[in-house]
Amino acid sequence: QVQLVESGGGLVQAGGSLRLSCAASGRTFSRYAMGWSRQAPGKEREFVAAVTWSGGSTYYADSVKGRFTISRDNAKNTVYLQMNSLNPEDTAVYYCAADLTVGRRETDYKYWGQGTQVTVSS
Repeated sequence: QVQLVESGGGLVQAGGSLRLSCAASGRTFSRYAMGWSRQAPGKEREFVAAVTWSGGSTYYADSVKGRFTISRDNAKNTVYLQMNSLNPEDTAVYYCAADLTVGRRETDYKYWGQGTQVTVSS
């Protein structure tokens, strides 16, 4: 069982940056691949980024590649999403997720956080 709590969301102007954090409970965090997804108003949840259990491999949606960076600190049971060059289209609730294998689909992840709101103003 893994419990996930996101933080770091907020309001930022276009072109700005935010760093999201996702703190995980449990002593087996380092076994889990971690992902970030987002859901904008009126849209389906979409994959944003993922990282393998070791941090050795990362994956990104085309829409965020080059602007967002996912990383993890297994000693702190935390995964991060550094978001740069934000634009209004990035406005969404951002969720972190965990499972034993990395994936890009919502169904690839068993454990989900409650989400944190990111709003980018123009």
